[in-house]
Amino acid sequence: MSSSSASSAASAASGSSSYAGCIACHGAKGEGGIGPSFKGQKSDYIAAALNEYKNNIERGPQSALMYAQAAALSESDIKELSKYIVTL
Repeated sequence: MSSSSASSAASAASGSSSYAGCIACHGAKGEGGIGPSFKGQKSDYIAAALNEYKNNIERGPQSALMYAQAAALSESDIKELSKYIVTL
């Protein structure tokens, strides 16, 4: 396995692990539920949304639910999670 393949695998594992906390509201495949669907979104959009939630910026009626979730994420976590979500 090349170093970039190993890095990609580690990144996917990290994103998958982080997504476990999202499933209850966004669905196992990002299909939505209590929270919106991720279908058709780009990773940059998802990362920007998570950064706004991390900074307690309101994005919609359920923003308060996301503030604590996003606050626990590092910059690296947000990058890996947003990349993982678009693969669902």
